[in-house]
Amino acid sequence: MTRMKRPGPLLTLLTGLLLGVFLLSLNATTGTRNASSAQEEPPATAVSPGATAGPTAPTPASPAAPSTASARPSRSAAADADYAGRTDDDSSAVAVSLRGGRAIAYFCDGRDKESWLKGDVEDDGTMKLTGKNGAKLDGTLRDGKRIRGTVDLGGHRYGFTADKAVKPSGLYRATATVRGAKIDGGWIVLPGGRQVGVLDRDGRPSTAPRIDPETGAVTVDGRTITAKPVTP
Repeated sequence: MTRMKRPGPLLTLLTGLLLGVFLLSLNATTGTRNASSAQEEPPATAVSPGATAGPTAPTPASPAAPSTASARPSRSAAADADYAGRTDDDSSAVAVSLRGGRAIAYFCDGRDKESWLKGDVEDDGTMKLTGKNGAKLDGTLRDGKRIRGTVDLGGHRYGFTADKAVKPSGLYRATATVRGAKIDGGWIVLPGGRQVGVLDRDGRPSTAPRIDPETGAVTVDGRTITAKPVTP
């Protein structure tokens, strides 16, 4: 029987060397393929935590700043009151009654010249009042204490100052029919009690009789009628 010989050390070394070369070649090929595949994949999109899909929400608009006009404080309206005084030449009297932004005024010389005027009062106290036959009054309320202005009547201009009146001072009027005549009387009671008025009988003006400021009673042609405070 023939005995088989064992492989020598040289053959064993050669076999191990070939096996090592084969493994190195296989690893190199696998690594190249993996790197190439990694380059071909699209990069992942980064998503912030809490982000949601869909259109971007619009940015809320900032509140509009208040305009200068709305922030500006409004002027207060002229207070309700009565005013009475004389013209600069002391020839006539003027009285003005203010109520709710409206005004009525009376100008008279106590003989035969008179005019009733009315209109609006602006928030700054200015007023432009008008009456019959082109009569007009332009005035300004100053500090709520007096009205300074002018009256244009019959081709003349009269400057005047009317101070704030305390009852019974102020403006009064009476209308009635006495003995078949139409009566229309106006009175201005000045501070201190002085009265200036004109009484019109069917279009014929004359000096008005005195009234009782406490009651407004006045006697016209033997009949007692009542003059009442005038307001717009």
